[in-house]
Amino acid sequence: MDMEVKRTSNTFLKLQAHLRGLVGKAIEDYAMIAEGDKVMVCLSGGKDSYTLLDILMSLQRSAPVRFEIVAVNLDQKQPGFPEHVLPEYLTEIGVPFQVIEQDTYSVVKRVIPEGKTMCGLCSRMRRGALYRWAAENGITKVALGHHRDDIVETLFLNMFFGGRLKAMPPKLRSEDGRHIVIRPLAYVPERDIERYACARGFPVIPCKLCGSQENAQRRLIKKMLQDWEKDYPGRTESIFSAIRSVEAGHLADPALFDFAALAAGHHDAG
Repeated sequence: MDMEVKRTSNTFLKLQAHLRGLVGKAIEDYAMIAEGDKVMVCLSGGKDSYTLLDILMSLQRSAPVRFEIVAVNLDQKQPGFPEHVLPEYLTEIGVPFQVIEQDTYSVVKRVIPEGKTMCGLCSRMRRGALYRWAAENGITKVALGHHRDDIVETLFLNMFFGGRLKAMPPKLRSEDGRHIVIRPLAYVPERDIERYACARGFPVIPCKLCGSQENAQRRLIKKMLQDWEKDYPGRTESIFSAIRSVEAGHLADPALFDFAALAAGHHDAG
């Protein structure tokens, strides 16, 4: 199977080099990491954040700038959460880390009615806890594990269900203005992350809070994009390229483009 890539094979080494190249290019294109940065990698225990940490550690060894990495996990006190997995893994690979304990699980279960999606509230509470730790510990960049497919899915979610032309930027300032958030996997397709995580054998921890009630709207968008990709290979990449090449004057937002100032010009006949 395509997913079965051995860690020592030429296929794996090519895949690793490919991911390093994509992440390195995103970091360069968006000036994500600078000399002396202290980068907090938010580690959920999923394939995306494991891959992000792994590639950043690999790049750190050869990067032209010096930067620190600290892996941070938020233990949300979900019943049955294997608390030993992340500390054991992070100790083994030798990266500084911190586990923050905050019982967001009970709050989300109490506030959100049964059967409703918990992702929104859970995400906000998780982000708040991580941002507080970052502010208290001299973090200069907060790195999240969102990949190319997440960005494209978010574009369609906002278009179809929110009436807005908006996706996930590779780099942004947090709403409170105190943090710079980066997404170094912005150029990386999810399928490559799946292959890489499988080959590396990351100890992936499933989210039991909402894993069984995945957001229906995002699931719908994901299936739509997967179907498109089967019928028209490369379409997701094309859509992502469009996000990076916006012509404001060919949309219809008067706050983005000064349509009122447009006037007919005069051209000499020559």
